[in-house]
Amino acid sequence: MADTPAYDPYDYPRRWEADVVLSDGQTVHLRPIVPSDGDALLAFHGKLSDRTRYFRYFSPYPRIPARDLVRFSTVDHRDRVAFVALLGDDIVAVGRYERLPGHDSAEVAFVVADDHQRRGLGSILLEHLAAAARERGLSRFEAEVLSENAQMVRVFRDAGYQVSREFEEGVLHLEFAIDPTEDSVRVAWSREQAAEARSVHNLLHPRSVAVIGASTDRTKVGYAVLGNMLGADFAGPVFPVNAEHPSVRGVRAYATVLDIPDPVDLAVVAVPAARVDDVMDACLAKGVKALVVVTSGFGETGSEGRGAERRLVDEARAHGMRVVGPNALGVVNLDPKVRLNASLAPTLPGRGRTGFFCQSGALGTAILADAAARGLGLSTFVSAGNRADVSGNDLLQYWETDPNTDVVLLYLESFGNPRKFARLARRLGRSKPIVAVKSGRNAVLPALAATGVAIDESSVQALFEQAGVIRVESIAQLFDTAILLAHQPLPSGERVAVVGNSSAIGVLAADSAMAAGLSLAGDPVDVGAQAGPEEFAAAVTDALRRDDVDSLIVVFVPPLAIPGTAYARALREAAPADANAKPIVSTFLAAEGIPAELAVAGPGGAPGRGSIPSYPSPERAALALSRATRYARWRSAPLGEYRRPEDVDTREATEIVAAALVAAGGSEVELTDDQTRRVLACYGIQVMPYRVVATAGDAVTAATELGLPVVMKTADRRFRRRNDLVGVRLDLTTEDAIRTAYDQLRAVSGVEEVFVQRMAPKGNSCSIGLQDDPSFGTLLSFGLAGMISDLLGDRAFRAVPLTDADAASLVRAPRAAPLLVGYGGAEPADLAALEDLVLRVAALAEDLPEIRSLLVEPILASAAGAFVSGGHATVGPPPSRHDGGPRRLRAML
Repeated sequence: MADTPAYDPYDYPRRWEADVVLSDGQTVHLRPIVPSDGDALLAFHGKLSDRTRYFRYFSPYPRIPARDLVRFSTVDHRDRVAFVALLGDDIVAVGRYERLPGHDSAEVAFVVADDHQRRGLGSILLEHLAAAARERGLSRFEAEVLSENAQMVRVFRDAGYQVSREFEEGVLHLEFAIDPTEDSVRVAWSREQAAEARSVHNLLHPRSVAVIGASTDRTKVGYAVLGNMLGADFAGPVFPVNAEHPSVRGVRAYATVLDIPDPVDLAVVAVPAARVDDVMDACLAKGVKALVVVTSGFGETGSEGRGAERRLVDEARAHGMRVVGPNALGVVNLDPKVRLNASLAPTLPGRGRTGFFCQSGALGTAILADAAARGLGLSTFVSAGNRADVSGNDLLQYWETDPNTDVVLLYLESFGNPRKFARLARRLGRSKPIVAVKSGRNAVLPALAATGVAIDESSVQALFEQAGVIRVESIAQLFDTAILLAHQPLPSGERVAVVGNSSAIGVLAADSAMAAGLSLAGDPVDVGAQAGPEEFAAAVTDALRRDDVDSLIVVFVPPLAIPGTAYARALREAAPADANAKPIVSTFLAAEGIPAELAVAGPGGAPGRGSIPSYPSPERAALALSRATRYARWRSAPLGEYRRPEDVDTREATEIVAAALVAAGGSEVELTDDQTRRVLACYGIQVMPYRVVATAGDAVTAATELGLPVVMKTADRRFRRRNDLVGVRLDLTTEDAIRTAYDQLRAVSGVEEVFVQRMAPKGNSCSIGLQDDPSFGTLLSFGLAGMISDLLGDRAFRAVPLTDADAASLVRAPRAAPLLVGYGGAEPADLAALEDLVLRVAALAEDLPEIRSLLVEPILASAAGAFVSGGHATVGPPPSRHDGGPRRLRAML
């Protein structure tokens, strides 16, 4: 009988559990193995083919002996760790490592059920085992693999690690360090994108749909959703599920989803919340691949509803399913090969190349109707409701590689994983524009906060700016911008021409363009109220041919003699349709959207590329054009690289922070000046030399050692705020001045100790700060010091991590930044030194999540460099990071 272990084999870190998406878009649940998994492990082993068992154990190994079963299922979750991948109650894969005695390395091995091979389980297990091993102090993995086991060799080879190999008697010995590398992170993110995109593809391209709760009652949602499915002429079979009627709306019905004779890819659930558990059981047994839950009564109702919502998602993911909702409007795919309207929306726009994600169900109906009225065609639409599983991030992954989508629209009420959103949006935005409305800028409903992550407004703005997301303030502005991006090319610059038949409206358009940040290419061209369509079109053509014009605003007031439609057709025909065309916006006939006369027919008859959008006013036309211009500038700017300073001592910095936390009993605590200085020095940030003195004589001695002139400060931070003239004395060059300053500081502050510091070269005073949002991550700020800057809130923000391009834009972003580049004839500061300092602080933030806040100031920026005079930091328990570590789906709050 095996000895009872001195540890609890059931006590594993709960954070190691994860739901993960496989390469085919379905999900499994991953968790550490426990002794009660013994029977499931035996069943799993018994289903393995002889070949798979031989590859894993290097022998036939037909059955697991009792002693081995105990060893395999009883681990200490430290030196011996094993993960099982579960589909329902069945184990489909096992991965494990065992520490090699006396080493910081471990031997790693996997085995995957034959039916589940080539789904990416091996690479996922490797990621999670490596993360657990690093947490337990290991740095390397080793593996013994039979040379003919090409699939397992590929798992290690393609993971992005630097793998060394030795071959002996048909066995490959592999070794590699398990710290993340640029390649391993890139590989993981690429696989994540493909898997999550595939899961959304499965949702939007079902081959069959069951409507559970289909109703004959016109007042029920089950009646509406089935009618919408049938009205869209879905390309596959539709199965109504209704236990009381043999047919619903003329289609044969089934009592339960289990009675449907054919496979079901997608189930739309429209039964009351109290019955959803029973429906889930039937869907799991049927093998449904995805759910759209339009039923309300879940997380939006309070804690009890959130519990039911969590059970719903946990069960679905554990059985391989993704969930849209609950409380969702539904999903739409207007691809003519699919024709899916699994939603409650009665009115759909035409087919187009714009994807739309919306959290609000009620608002989603109005949005779709508004898109249809404006002539904005959609490719796909998802209203996720409570967003318990499928979120906007999943849709970003899908749209990145969707050939039918060119523009992405988002209506967001909250964030589930802001750091991941920033990463995905930044990548997608390089090829497809993203336009977003983020509600809750000034007020957030408790129900919305409960379904996602509420983050500070400055964090939202920094996130959108870095990711190139076009932020708008309203649904109207969302569509104003979308119809331009969907139908016209991007501007190549900021120079805009104005052509019209009214001087008054032309001047108004010019003023609007300049107010929106565009530059005017000459005076507005007025063809006169009497000009005919040909003259009007000729003026447009002339403007588009000019080399100093990047875009065009056309304003038109209908004359009395000739119908306005003739001018509209002339304008459309004058606009070139080639890829190098210049964008045109118009204020035409007071129309909003795409008038028929300005439309170029796209697939299915909806307005396509080349159609000219019209706006009710020149102001709205100019604002939309300005947003497109700013996006084009961001998109064409260098992407930048994530550059990490090489002269960094992470280990010492970690030890300093850990010691401070231990001394504080794990509570949040402010680092001492010496601790802050040492942490900064670990990242190559040298604080100007200083001494702490307790007498006027010591102050004189310290000043002599440091070298005159010096700065004198109090040791009490209450008197060391920026620009506090009581707490700081500058440019002290004589012994008498030093003694006088010391006595004044002691008298005013009453402190025992005073700082004497070598004075930096004169320059502009700046500061770099870190603030940590527990949900969002770390935000880095930069600003020039001074009362006016503080009063105006003149600080710029970027989300960590930063590229070198982010650092360069950050130090130039404050409104006072011209002071750093020679404004007023002053000598320009060394901006490269400031950028380097920003990147060092960003690296510190990434490495030390325990740093909850940091202010590096004052920084004297001059032509001679950037000189740090001080800083202070607060440390505390590290927040959970939502976009670090191995791949996993977002856990419900």
